[in-house]
Amino acid sequence: MTYDLIVLGSGPGGYVAAIRAAQLGMNVAVVERDALGGICLNWGCIPTKALLKSAQVFNYLQHAEDYGISVEGSQPDFDKIISRSRDVANGMSKGISFLFKKNKIDILQGNGFLKPGKTVEVEKDGQKKSYQAKNIIIATGGRSKELPNIPIDHKDVIGYREAMNLKSQPKKMVVMGAGAIGVEFAYFYNSIGTEVTVVEFLDQGLLPREDAEVSKELNKVFKKSGITVKSSTKVNAVRRDGKSLLVEIEDVKKGKKETLDCDVVLSAIGIAPNTENIGLEGLGIKTDRNMIVVDEFYRTNVDGIYAIGDVIPGPALAHVASAEGILCVEKIAGQSPIPINYNNIPSCTYCAPEVASVGLTESQAKEAGYDIKVGKFPFGASGKAKAAGSPEGFVKVIFDAKYGEWLGCHMIGANVTEIIAEAVVARKLETTGHEIIKSIHPHPTMSEAVMEATAAAYDEVIHL
Repeated sequence: MTYDLIVLGSGPGGYVAAIRAAQLGMNVAVVERDALGGICLNWGCIPTKALLKSAQVFNYLQHAEDYGISVEGSQPDFDKIISRSRDVANGMSKGISFLFKKNKIDILQGNGFLKPGKTVEVEKDGQKKSYQAKNIIIATGGRSKELPNIPIDHKDVIGYREAMNLKSQPKKMVVMGAGAIGVEFAYFYNSIGTEVTVVEFLDQGLLPREDAEVSKELNKVFKKSGITVKSSTKVNAVRRDGKSLLVEIEDVKKGKKETLDCDVVLSAIGIAPNTENIGLEGLGIKTDRNMIVVDEFYRTNVDGIYAIGDVIPGPALAHVASAEGILCVEKIAGQSPIPINYNNIPSCTYCAPEVASVGLTESQAKEAGYDIKVGKFPFGASGKAKAAGSPEGFVKVIFDAKYGEWLGCHMIGANVTEIIAEAVVARKLETTGHEIIKSIHPHPTMSEAVMEATAAAYDEVIHL
């Protein structure tokens, strides 16, 4: 049988593309070598949020007295926390299976390999079977990136997959990399009692690609919680000395070296694309630094073959992969979708306090030559935040002074990953600062801080 579409990979790019294609009347199959849902549902976005929720609940119990409630003897049960996370992930994966059945999508279990003639060879348990398709989407995702001198051995040096499925809680952990993955795991393990040190090569420390003020605030909160953050620092080596795991680090500015001891090292330096051993070379599909080269509609240089998600240049984010998958299949179906604006992609980090942003940072806006208006509203001045016991953080907005264009929005605080969508939609609709000020926000809410920050940019703020 020849399919209208075969998708390699069932992550948030692949499964969404498959379902949208089925909705558009295509006969679809998905090749998956592991559990449905890919890394995101099984070892990434979803199970990590379950771990972080357990950490948040434990933190609430630790500070119950602040809310007038007495709780004694609460302790984290590491095995049960991990078990709950796995149960959540498994349930979500089963949900994808249900959606595939509902949309009459065939699941081809095994390793997929591209062959000439728009053919996909699927191998499982030594058996190979070939399938043909009019169109093929490569959505094979990514994995933990490794430093050449510090490979992931899945024991002493682990990736995110092992970090959420350890057999026992480590007493000490060193996290290499202070991006979203490193920060979230640092927060989780510190919250349940692990001594955590984060090592980041860039100067800004935690979340170095976020606005400098947001990064500074998160560094302050993490330091207060007992997490050690070493910025402008690199890891030279990791070696085992008897029962101790020794990590040699070096200050890249001063050249000063130091040795840390720990139980495990988490490598969180980024994501590497899964583009090896899937047949790209045999078909002559162009790549650049292991990333597949595509156009604005995700077409490769080979007719009928497309690529989305972590295997192409751009943000390695689940919601980006999903959006790319939908746009890709709509183009295949003959519709006229508008290419994605990659300048309006929200970024979210789910530590506590949460961090969310979209658009330009203040420094980026200045570098781009804009005359800007900047407004900032602290959650310490928010009635809802104070009542909820979450006064940390702020909302920061950046507008073009000439036309009122919303250039960027940066948040740190409780539930800001839910609030950031307002800025994303407003920027999509080309909303101006004055329109945000005049849009009535409900009170008391955390979200009204967006309006207050915007009012601050135009010298109209009331509650600050």
